[in-house]
Amino acid sequence: MEYKSLSFVIFGLIFLLIWMFDYWKILKKGELAIPHDGKVKPSILKLLNFFIGVCGILLMSFSLTGPRKALKFIPSDIEVNDIYLVMDVSRSMLADDLKPNRLEVAKDKLREFAGLRPTDRIGVIIFSEKVFTLLPLTTDPKLVDEVLADIKIGYLGSGTNIGDALALAVGRGQASKTKNKVIVLLTDGVNNVGNMTPINAARTAKEFNIKVYTIGLGTTKSKLPIGKDLFGNVQYQNLPGGSIDLKTLEEISKLTGGKSYLANSENSLKEILEDIQKLEKTKIKSQGRVIYEELFFKYLLFGIILFLFSELVRKLYLKEIV
Repeated sequence: MEYKSLSFVIFGLIFLLIWMFDYWKILKKGELAIPHDGKVKPSILKLLNFFIGVCGILLMSFSLTGPRKALKFIPSDIEVNDIYLVMDVSRSMLADDLKPNRLEVAKDKLREFAGLRPTDRIGVIIFSEKVFTLLPLTTDPKLVDEVLADIKIGYLGSGTNIGDALALAVGRGQASKTKNKVIVLLTDGVNNVGNMTPINAARTAKEFNIKVYTIGLGTTKSKLPIGKDLFGNVQYQNLPGGSIDLKTLEEISKLTGGKSYLANSENSLKEILEDIQKLEKTKIKSQGRVIYEELFFKYLLFGIILFLFSELVRKLYLKEIV
């Protein structure tokens, strides 16, 4: 924008210089013009007319730079939630009671959930034995979708560390200016490792007014692929029924003002996330916008009027010879 404005200024100065040379007949041989009434026009009138023409050219050049005047500043409020998706990536998430497995179903439905919240800031935390912030809070839906799609199992150890994962989400969310902070915790197991218990993490969430929605994922009958036999057939290990700690998940949600769910099918998980979509929206200040009055036409019109007036006086009254 600045480059274009500079170009217009330079163009205007070049035009002004050419017009000045023509006006004062610089580089031209002297010519004698005798007025019809026999009187010589006063040079002061020609000088005054010259300044009128200069003003006209400068105003036209300035109009091309896009001048405008700020009228008022309008702050822009957007409805927003801060949402951390806290997802279990322990080995049991490969169980095939949900097709093709729990992990892929969870990833697919969470991607749909995130895609329907373009005004929210969404972060992703994954956990098994260790916990890891895969994505800090962001408003980039494409980035959230890519991160969720790339989640894999196997590099965070074995075990289910619900307490530390929840505590990490709380710690990251407490500094946010947004009033409505939400954690969606999805797991298929029982907390069995870590430094903080899930209930203590939930109490911390309550202190910072962070709601936790818990989702237990899986059925009472499930098998876990454990490899292939000598003939290439997939071998399975039966998982014990009722391995989800629903009691603890319910207590976490109750403490923080959220809800607890059990998703035992792809459709039920979809319905649960649709229910969470109904979260109350809040507002935070975002960068506002300024209302401007565009002055281009005013400067251009006034400049043209002055320049044409100068030329008319020059040709009709001063009777210049061209």
